[in-house]
Amino acid sequence: MKRLFLTMGLTLAFTIGYAQNPNDYIVKTRGAKKTEVVPLSVANTSVAERTENEPTDFVGKNFKYYSLCDWKPGMKFMVLPEKYDLIVKTFCDASTGKEVSSMTLRYQIMVYEGHTVSSEGHARINFKCLGNDRMYYYEVLNGTFEDYCYNKMGVPTLAYLGDVDIAREKLVGKRLVTKSTIFYVDSDYESDGVKEVKVPMNQEVVVRRVGVGTRSFPVKIIVEDAKGNEFYQNVALSKTNCGMRDDEFVMDNTRHAFYGSFGVLDDIMAVKGTYDDYIGKTVHTKYVTGMISKGDGRERTVRVPKLTTFIIDQITPLRGNEVSLVLTENESRRQYFKDIIFNTEDYLIDSSESEENLFGYLFAMGEGVARQTSPAARAAIRAGRVIAGMSEDEVQLAVGEPDRIVADSEGRNDWIYLRSKGKLLIVHFDRTHLVTSYNTAMDSSSKSGKKTVRRSTKKAPARTTTRKTTNSRQEWDLLGSPVQPQVE
Repeated sequence: MKRLFLTMGLTLAFTIGYAQNPNDYIVKTRGAKKTEVVPLSVANTSVAERTENEPTDFVGKNFKYYSLCDWKPGMKFMVLPEKYDLIVKTFCDASTGKEVSSMTLRYQIMVYEGHTVSSEGHARINFKCLGNDRMYYYEVLNGTFEDYCYNKMGVPTLAYLGDVDIAREKLVGKRLVTKSTIFYVDSDYESDGVKEVKVPMNQEVVVRRVGVGTRSFPVKIIVEDAKGNEFYQNVALSKTNCGMRDDEFVMDNTRHAFYGSFGVLDDIMAVKGTYDDYIGKTVHTKYVTGMISKGDGRERTVRVPKLTTFIIDQITPLRGNEVSLVLTENESRRQYFKDIIFNTEDYLIDSSESEENLFGYLFAMGEGVARQTSPAARAAIRAGRVIAGMSEDEVQLAVGEPDRIVADSEGRNDWIYLRSKGKLLIVHFDRTHLVTSYNTAMDSSSKSGKKTVRRSTKKAPARTTTRKTTNSRQEWDLLGSPVQPQVE
C-alpha cells in the first residue's frame, strides 16, 4: 500500500512540476492532448566564440562540445530528472545547505555561475535558478573540480539549452531527410507519454518546432512529412553534459545522434551540382559490399557480390563528402541504398575511414562483365554459391578467385578456397572447365585431423598444384558460409 501511495505521489509531483513551470522549451507533436500552456519568455543562450579550424559538416560547424572544464558563466541548462534522480538528490540550496528534491526543480532553468570550494574542501558547481531567483550548487564529494571536470559525468539532471537555441535558429523551417525508421509522437501534452512510429528511410521532412528533449539527448526536433504527419526525435548535437561517451551512441542509441536520424538537405543543396553528372549513370561493384534492400514491404541489409551492375537513381548529400546513394540493380530492378564517401579516387584520404566507404574504391563506371549466364547461374551468383554447370568465370563472380588450383593429367581442375576455422571449399571442374560438383572439407593442416571427403566415388588421377593466388580468402569470408554440399 505504501508503494502504491508513493507511486501516486511521484506521478502527481511530475504533473504539478510541469504545470508550475511551463516554458517555451517544451514542445509537442501535433495531436497531443492539450489543456492550457502559458509560454514563458526566456533569453537566448549566448554562444561561445568558435575556433578558427571549424569542421565543415552541419553539426561540427554549429554545435561545439564544452567539457565541464570549459563552461562559461551564463550557460543555461534545464533540470530534467530521470528515474535515478528521483532517489538521489542533485542540488543543494545555497542559503540553507540542504539537499533539494529534483522534482521541485523539474523544468526550471539553471544558469551556470562558476565553481567554488566549500569550507570542507569540496568543489561546488554553482547555479542560479531563473524561476525562483535562488542559488543552488552541485557538490563534488571526491577530488577537486579539475579532477572531476574532465570526465563525461557532468552535472546530473541538466540538459544543455545552448544546443536547443542554436538548433531553433538553424533548423526550424529547414528540409531534412530521415536516416532512421524509428521516430516518436506525443500522446499527451501534460505528461511524457509517447508512441513509437515507423517512418520510411530517406523521406524528405520539414522541421516545424525545436525544443528540449532529455538530459542525454537534449534537442527535440519535430518534423512534418509531405502528408502532414508530425513526429520527432530527441538527439544529442554537441553532447555537452549529456553524460554519454561517443562510443555509447551505438545500437538503439545510434538514432539519438543527429546524423543517425537526419540528413541536412537545404544547407547542402549548393553542392548538389557536383553529383548531377553521375545521376542515371551505370556503375558496377568492384568488391563484395553491404547495402540496404527494400522489397516485400521490408528493409534488410544484404551482401551484394562484386561486378553487380546498378543505375544511379539519386545522390543525396549528407555531411562533408558523405552521400546517400539510391541504386537500381540492372537485372532484378530492385532498389538498393548505401551511404558512402563520395571520393572518386580508390585510396583513403582519412585513415579513420574504411576503404569500403569510398565511392571510387567500391564502384567502377560501366557495366560488370557481360556473360551468357543461365537464370539458375545468375541466381547462384547473386547468392554467392556454386552450382553444377557453372563456368570458371561464373564461379569467380560467385565466390572469387581460388587460393590454389590443383590439376590432373587429364585436364580436370579442382579450385580450392581456404575458409575460416580450417575449412576448405573444393570446386571440381571437368575438361571443358564446367563445374561437375563441389564439397567442403577440413584442411589437412588443421588441428582437427579430419580428412578431406570427396563427394565423387570415382577415383581421380594424380593431381599437381599449378597455381596459387592470395586474394580470395577475404572475398569468400565476406559472403558467409555456403549451402550444404550438393550437386544441382
